[in-house]
Amino acid sequence: MTAADHNRRSGGHAVVTGTSSGIGRAIAERLLAGGWRVTGIDRAMSAVSHEHFQGLQADLAESHALLAGLVEVGAVTALVHAAGYMRVGRLGELAPDNGEGMWRVHVGAAEALANALAPRMDEGGRIVLIGSRTANGAAGRSQYAATKAALTGLARSWAIELAPRRITVNVIAPAATDTPFLRDPSRAGTAPVLPPMGRFVDPTEVAALTAFLLSPEAAAITGQTITICAGASL
Repeated sequence: MTAADHNRRSGGHAVVTGTSSGIGRAIAERLLAGGWRVTGIDRAMSAVSHEHFQGLQADLAESHALLAGLVEVGAVTALVHAAGYMRVGRLGELAPDNGEGMWRVHVGAAEALANALAPRMDEGGRIVLIGSRTANGAAGRSQYAATKAALTGLARSWAIELAPRRITVNVIAPAATDTPFLRDPSRAGTAPVLPPMGRFVDPTEVAALTAFLLSPEAAAITGQTITICAGASL
């Protein structure tokens, strides 16, 4: 068992983005319940309240400010990048600022965080990026899909680089998940379709898979994109 595996058994230290709500919050709460120490990075104040939780306010779209806030974070066992948002638009109506903004938060922040934190991780560390089933393509969501598809390229590349240190890198790709994000007025023109199971994905289900990927039992899973879709991809 590596040092990082031992830390996870007794509660390691995870940096999690997007803990103010939705999937990120569910992940932070799941890890805290499992004995982890969590540093949450959010643009707004996080709603998580726990003795082993520390909130760090930073704009994920501004990499310089984001990296400055990491100086005091210390040693990290795992990184989970869950922050994100969606802007929609069909061809002929695409707003470049929307595409650039999503790229900076979804891809740029992932790049900046992993670049800063992976070198600090002990052997056996973990990186999980929250992608989206939409990465396969969806009408009216091309800019969003492109940013989420890019996470797979990052994850597989980093997985190859970090394999000698037994650090795993994976993507979780949920379909429509029952969070405030699902009811964002900005996506009114591309409303999600109810999956065959008759319900949307629950954030706690994404959190449970994240917790597993961060566990010692998932040590041989790396470079993978795992979909949670309630049958939407069938």
